[in-house]
Amino acid sequence: MTTLAERRIDRYRTRTDEPAPLIRRTDPAVWGKKDSPVLGRLDADGYAVLDALLSPAETAELAAGMDRLESDRDLRDDERVVIEKKADRVRSVFEVHRISPAVADLVRDERLAGLARRVLGSEVYVHQSRVNYMPGFDGAGFYWHSDFETWHAEDGMPLPRAVSLSIALTDNLPYNGSLMVIPGSHRFFVPCRGKTPDEHYRESLREQRIGVPSEEHVAELARGRGIVQFTGAPGSALLFDSNVMHGSANNITPFRRSNIFVVFNSVENALEDPFAAAAPRPAHVAARDFTPVR
Repeated sequence: MTTLAERRIDRYRTRTDEPAPLIRRTDPAVWGKKDSPVLGRLDADGYAVLDALLSPAETAELAAGMDRLESDRDLRDDERVVIEKKADRVRSVFEVHRISPAVADLVRDERLAGLARRVLGSEVYVHQSRVNYMPGFDGAGFYWHSDFETWHAEDGMPLPRAVSLSIALTDNLPYNGSLMVIPGSHRFFVPCRGKTPDEHYRESLREQRIGVPSEEHVAELARGRGIVQFTGAPGSALLFDSNVMHGSANNITPFRRSNIFVVFNSVENALEDPFAAAAPRPAHVAARDFTPVR
């Protein structure tokens, strides 16, 4: 008996048994009007830097709140909290917009939700929110990946009609594990090898091994395009396409790095059954409440 996922036409097939070639993307990156330099850069490169999305006062208040979450021992047993694999430190807190009233207000702000509506050409909802902490000396990085590959395979997101904002709460420096991006890589979907294990999210949120591209594909994407790094002061932000290839190195410096991530998905791109997993990930990782942000 075939499943619904198997009966669907899947233009972004992944988690295959054998290596598969890059798939040229046919869906747009900007679904609305490309009526600003920011949207033009997002369309061309897959990302755009916003130098001062938030004011210093707003950023300081958010950073203080996220610091309190990180040190809240009562929160450690919450399923939304991810602990570093090699250190007893908080790596991420998911669904942070439901934990923090300040972040709840932030996601509704026109600077975020309004920008996402312009990118996606529709009403939007929060697919995922989290705060990532990268402590000094032993903060673990994130290997190269496309978010959409995971969201498609494990969450059932049909198309790459989602966009992310990473907002710096601390200085994002060239040497403290700041995010690296391959410009133009959003134009190609990268199939990954390997069957998705049951409850894969429990391990992948700490260290992803399934759903990562081959070295050959990363080299092919970077050849002629290079790699850029998002750096900026607190309050700056990186707007990036769901399919762009990105990753970060370990932080072995004394300087911690902390960022809030908000992922907006189009309400017209609501999640279905996973395309390459037995069951969807839990709602705190991939929301199934598609109520538009207001």
